[in-house]
Amino acid sequence: MLIGQLARRTGTSERRLRYYERVGLLTPRRQVNGYRDYDDDAEQTVAQVRALLAAGLPTHVIRQVLPCALADGSLRPCPGVVDTLRSQLTRLDQRADELARARQTLQQAIALAERAG
Repeated sequence: MLIGQLARRTGTSERRLRYYERVGLLTPRRQVNGYRDYDDDAEQTVAQVRALLAAGLPTHVIRQVLPCALADGSLRPCPGVVDTLRSQLTRLDQRADELARARQTLQQAIALAERAG
């Protein structure tokens, strides 16, 4: 399928699909005229990439995880992937703690401003 078809089927822009290709997350074949030609499984790959991005994974981690992804969204055990995901989870937990502290600071600032005003 051509890039426009894949974009329509996945709700992903052509620009974003080209980005996925550039960072190694999606690999189309090229037709004689140079057009990108995606396999039928490209729709599923795009859905997996979008889900992993939504989970907060950077593209370099997704590139490592994708070969281990199964059609149902689960992962088969691949060397190093679980450790990488655990490390990413630790980073997300740290970021969540930072955001919680920032939220608390904002709440305090608002409360002080409301009392003063």
